[in-house]
Amino acid sequence: MNRWLLVTSLAVAAALAFLPLAGNAVLIQFGIDALLMAVLAQSWNILGGFTGYVSFGNSVFYGLGTYGTAIAMAQYHLPFGLGLGLGALLAMLCAALVGLPILRLRGPYFAIATLGLNGAMMAIVSNLPIAGANIGLVLPLMRSDTVFYELALALLVACSLTVLWISRARYGMALIAIREDEDAAGTMGVDATRYKISALVLASFFSAIAGGIHAYWATFVDPASAFDPTLNVRMVIMCVFGGPGTVLGPVVGAFVLSAVYEILAAKISTAAALLFGVVIVLAVVFMPGGLADLMRGARRHGWRYFIRNIRENRL
Repeated sequence: MNRWLLVTSLAVAAALAFLPLAGNAVLIQFGIDALLMAVLAQSWNILGGFTGYVSFGNSVFYGLGTYGTAIAMAQYHLPFGLGLGLGALLAMLCAALVGLPILRLRGPYFAIATLGLNGAMMAIVSNLPIAGANIGLVLPLMRSDTVFYELALALLVACSLTVLWISRARYGMALIAIREDEDAAGTMGVDATRYKISALVLASFFSAIAGGIHAYWATFVDPASAFDPTLNVRMVIMCVFGGPGTVLGPVVGAFVLSAVYEILAAKISTAAALLFGVVIVLAVVFMPGGLADLMRGARRHGWRYFIRNIRENRL
């Protein structure tokens, strides 16, 4: 990330911090949703973008963070901060335990395994009395959207700074080496399994914190919403749309697609999901590397950038 882009990012973050002063409740609520989705897209980027392992199981960690916070607050009447920590710890332990076997898989086998993990965790939580079974849990009410907005923004900044560190550190170079050629990276002394597990644990931490913040904000959790498989699909789409393996791509992708979906939902209601899907298909065809690649390609090749992508997709 060059200096100009860093300064611009800091300026945007500062502007977002003062957004609640506008006093628009609808805008603040949209901001909370968009910021949390940006955190999820950015956390998915740690494993999916840098190592190339397409995971459909990050919603498991989001759900564990949600339920860890909810159980701590609703069942044991613990403070929110402690509940967040317990939810994050639960998600990280799960990531470490399941990471060892499933991260030995590659390609579609890994993706299918992570997808099955989400369904299995939903079934387990649905039968736990402490988690409210299928009924769910009700959390204490806190009437302050501004607090949740600022928490979500702070979490996104922390997650993005972590990704910035990964992109510049030796650790990130090892993850990229795994993405490019895992076997070659192994011959060069990179312990692929250890790096992949650590990336999964790191991603689980931020996903769980996002889940805990959303749980307290919504004041109600149930298995269907906490372990919603479509949530992970949205993470992947937003990260790929913005630019996987980049620092700001997933954040920009999350903001843009969240705004597009809200506009479509407000204008044409039931057809919003359909048109949202069309937008994604067109984006993948014309800019498969995401918005970050579009900016580089358009600057270097102009309109020929799009022609090349169309030819590569054989359209």
